[in-house]
Amino acid sequence: IFRKEPFFYGHDNYDQLAKIAKVLGTDELNAYLNKYRIELDPHLAALVGRHSQKPWTKFINAENQHLALPEAIDFLDKLLRYDHQERPTAKEAMAHPYFNPVRNAESSRTRP
Repeated sequence: IFRKEPFFYGHDNYDQLAKIAKVLGTDELNAYLNKYRIELDPHLAALVGRHSQKPWTKFINAENQHLALPEAIDFLDKLLRYDHQERPTAKEAMAHPYFNPVRNAESSRTRP
């Protein structure tokens, strides 16, 4: 969607989490950690730091604005969550309006 691959590029697992936290925010990370009673290694906690959640619109530019449609941003927002319980199931994800053009194209091809 944002034409940035990989979106979260880390040199190792610690750096990877730090990159994710810079986008998804540390308040959300801490809520996840507290919910599941997970304690971060002090070195990792220091590396992650404190960050506010970035709005997805911050990643939209002239090169990707044609891809960053509201349905795409909503889909991405639902998928990129720390808590696996908050993410859609595969079936729910495939039913998301982001895939309506695919479903519409498929149904128009199969009509007699």
